[in-house]
Amino acid sequence: MGYRFDTEWEAAVAPLLRAMERAPKLLVGDALGRRAAIDGMMATFGEQRAVVTDVDVATYRTNSFDGAQVELRWYSKRRSDATNAVLYLHGGGMICGSLDIYDSLVRNSVSKSGVPMLAVEYRLAPEHPHPAPVEDCFAALAWLSEQAAVLGVDPARIAVYGDSAGGGLAAGTALIARDRGVPLARQILVYPMIDDRTEVDPALVPFLMWTYEDNETGWRALLGDTYRTEHVSPYAAPARAADLSGLAPAYIEVGELDAFRDENIAYARRLAQAGVSVELHVHPGVPHAFEALAPKVAVARRSAADRLRALTSF
Repeated sequence: MGYRFDTEWEAAVAPLLRAMERAPKLLVGDALGRRAAIDGMMATFGEQRAVVTDVDVATYRTNSFDGAQVELRWYSKRRSDATNAVLYLHGGGMICGSLDIYDSLVRNSVSKSGVPMLAVEYRLAPEHPHPAPVEDCFAALAWLSEQAAVLGVDPARIAVYGDSAGGGLAAGTALIARDRGVPLARQILVYPMIDDRTEVDPALVPFLMWTYEDNETGWRALLGDTYRTEHVSPYAAPARAADLSGLAPAYIEVGELDAFRDENIAYARRLAQAGVSVELHVHPGVPHAFEALAPKVAVARRSAADRLRALTSF
């Protein structure tokens, strides 16, 4: 038997699948066209989440490697006694997404877990190619570590968490943290975008939410002429890192019908071989962003429970 969507998930997103079939196809390289389309779709995800009233938000800024100011939002649950914290990096293929779009996701995560999160408005490609996005994220991690006492955080209990492009940036930030001596307790990588050399599996094409054309566009925007060459930094594409030893323990999850599946599995295997503790979930019958598209189906609820455990157990 070939691939097939999870039956419950497919029924829940049937109108979206039909709309995607009718939508005009964007050319490879049209990063800004994708930003307009994808940001509009992602903005609707927040409408499916519960309204949270027990989380406070404070805004800060820090300087990145090149002196640029990076906006940071600190989300904390009232009356929570948690002393760990999470640096959250949003998704969007390196070309899309924003703090505003992901605000409801972060609020809900903080409300459910009790763990405070620092979300980062990292700069996007193509206007800001590598190393700006990952260096913005590391600057935020360094700021969180430096401000830990003020925020009531144990600096030895800080994790980095991201989905899709944010997952790739989280993995890159974990590499930089190791190399620059900044403590990190865990890396939580949700279908992370970690390898510009993604191999095409024709059998997956009919099921992809983030297509191979989308993926090439995102990587080309981030890497420019170095895309798929030997000059790509592992901080940009963590799957290229030769040495994965000494990294923070990892939680990784991906859908069976995701273009990132094989590279995520390979990364988890390489982490384990390097002596890094790793937990890997491959969810059958679902594509990229499956839980955002249908948060109430069983596979999404299982994923949510696993992520909550990952967020609260370090």
